[in-house]
Amino acid sequence: QDEQEWDFVLVSDIHQVGSEKEIKRKKFLDELSKKGFTIKKIEDQKLFYGVRAPKWIFRKYQWLLRSMESGMQSPGDQRAVPGATRIRIVNFILQNTVTPDLEKLCDLRRKKVFETAFPLHEREEKNVLIKEKWARWRDICCVQPIENIRAYFGEKVALYFAWLGWYTYLLGIASVVGMLIFVIGITVLSSSQVSKEICKANTTIMCPLCDQKCPFWLLSDTCTYAKITHMIDNEGTVLFAMAMAIWATVFLELWKRQRATVVTKWDLYEWDDDEEELAMELINNPLHEPRRYQHSYFRSTVVILLVLLMIAVLIGIAHALVIYRVVAMALFTQSASEFIREHANTLAVVTGAILHYLTIVIMTKVNRHVALYLCDLEKPRTFAQRENNFTVKIFTFQFFTNFSSLIYIAFFLGRINGRPGSYVRVAGKWRLEECHPSGCITDLFIQMATITILKQTLSNCMEYLVPWITYSHKKQKLPKKKNTILGEEEEEAEDPCRQWWLSNYQLNEVHHFSLFNEFLEMVIQYSFTTIFVAAFPLAPVLAFINNLVEIRLDAIKMVHLRRRMVPRKANDIGIWLQVLEAIGILAVIGNGLVIAITSDFIPMQVYKYTYSPCATGNGTALDCLSGYINHSLSTFRTRDFEPHMRLPTQLPSFARQGVTEYRDYRNADDYSFTVQFWHVFAARLAFLILFEHVALCVKFIAAWYVPDVPQSVKNTILDEKHTKLQKGLRWVAAEKV
Repeated sequence: QDEQEWDFVLVSDIHQVGSEKEIKRKKFLDELSKKGFTIKKIEDQKLFYGVRAPKWIFRKYQWLLRSMESGMQSPGDQRAVPGATRIRIVNFILQNTVTPDLEKLCDLRRKKVFETAFPLHEREEKNVLIKEKWARWRDICCVQPIENIRAYFGEKVALYFAWLGWYTYLLGIASVVGMLIFVIGITVLSSSQVSKEICKANTTIMCPLCDQKCPFWLLSDTCTYAKITHMIDNEGTVLFAMAMAIWATVFLELWKRQRATVVTKWDLYEWDDDEEELAMELINNPLHEPRRYQHSYFRSTVVILLVLLMIAVLIGIAHALVIYRVVAMALFTQSASEFIREHANTLAVVTGAILHYLTIVIMTKVNRHVALYLCDLEKPRTFAQRENNFTVKIFTFQFFTNFSSLIYIAFFLGRINGRPGSYVRVAGKWRLEECHPSGCITDLFIQMATITILKQTLSNCMEYLVPWITYSHKKQKLPKKKNTILGEEEEEAEDPCRQWWLSNYQLNEVHHFSLFNEFLEMVIQYSFTTIFVAAFPLAPVLAFINNLVEIRLDAIKMVHLRRRMVPRKANDIGIWLQVLEAIGILAVIGNGLVIAITSDFIPMQVYKYTYSPCATGNGTALDCLSGYINHSLSTFRTRDFEPHMRLPTQLPSFARQGVTEYRDYRNADDYSFTVQFWHVFAARLAFLILFEHVALCVKFIAAWYVPDVPQSVKNTILDEKHTKLQKGLRWVAAEKV
């Protein structure tokens, strides 16, 4: 029966009669009783207090926030209140009820008067629809029951899953294209003229990659890596990067349309968060005065300085990862194992990527505490404002945590390390690492692949296993009923609510930002999928597979492993939309920089159209990239190595020549940059400017071409306003009569 349902359950330890905690608990419960709440006590190893709000609270809420469709003509109209709305109102009153000691529930929880407070999951027969159609692994490819999610968890959760489903749906299109580009790259693995020249360069001797024990090596040794590099660094990748920049815009524009359609159907298009909060404040306390908007320039300045300090710390951690790679490279090259010495560069990159992942895991927790502390300094007026402030800060911190190392690898690795004979060194000892012998984009590919795979496998496993193990552990410790009664009245031996309350209590606790964690995870994934997609075309494919699992994983956690989340009303995904739009701009800049700086695409095009046999007209039968490798190498005299560098055993043929080569555009006599270097530099800059301007123009055109709000939604809102005005006009006419 509805009258037997309980809106919330408060849990407390059994305190000694007459103790300070027991008195504070009684005062809080007395305040609830004065407001008309029904309270039921069940005693076990803990004290459980079920609370049920009086009906007049919900009638007041409906009357204050009545809409045109509500049909309410007077405050006395009886209309059913959705369960999600009941929980939201009761939670607000519980959180804002003040005791005579001027303490709220959060204060009492801090002082261990109450352990926790939570709404109850609906019983199995009421919840079966969600469990059968949503919270099961075998429904992984089924359409989500968004309306049922909304009715059970509220609009905010429903919009999250609607957004995630829409993102995954459009990600399927991007993943097909990405997979196609990848497959094409595999099919032309051995057909690249550049790869062929590298594989045949068995007489081209390259400079050692480190100072100690590193041998001179043949360019042909990197034949396999050169083929793999061509698989991800080709003309198709450039087009795919451009397409993903456009895809990001189209995705957001189509989501805006989808969101407008959904919230119009829910009659929330013009819903106001501030108005609902004011209504609940007045229901809780009719004498309530609204909290005024305030702004402190001093406080804002302090927050900005602390944010900049935190960003500096995160960049410092990225520098520490760079130093690790430098030292690891030096140690690996001095290893007794021949395998480690031969693959020192790759091992340094892979272990650096794993260390970067561990840094992300640790700093995510640190970033959360720092962001919450900064939000407390700002003293936001409402919970929504606090959540927005927290979102901006935590995303900023997470962006630098996740991408500082990637930015270094993409745009600085191999470009600030100097040249043979004049290397840049850390602490004057370890020289900065160079790019992978097959190209700088290989390092970025390995880093992206390692982090993405770890985040989408290990992190997801932990995300499911930790709450599952915690819940299983709690379930094994089922509390047994005590015979001693310390309260005012003895309860029945077999209370029908006891087992249900206990089973809900044993579930994992949810927090205000539980849904925020899911959003943040997906937005960071969206960043990985779009910003450096030029270096990792498989990112959309892995993200698509991950999201299919993520939807069901989140559903199972919410329904089976966690206490019921307090439903919250919303008509959009909040400030996350602005964050996604910012990521779209960063995707254009990031991919443009990867193609212009990290990739060999521009140098090859400069050679093809300026220096190749095709450009000079001397070899029309040859491939236009014939001779590119020799053109991109510079000569170095071994006598010009630094004095403290220990030269390895020289190859027989090399001993007579006394010269070696390295990848750069420098003159052989004074090692100054050649004319070709400046041609390539100018071409990189021109391409970057052209790519970003074209991509941004296409993004803006796409945003203009696809309206944010469908015409059907606009017409529906227009009809509602017209009908409302007509009703008002008829009421005025009736008054005259």
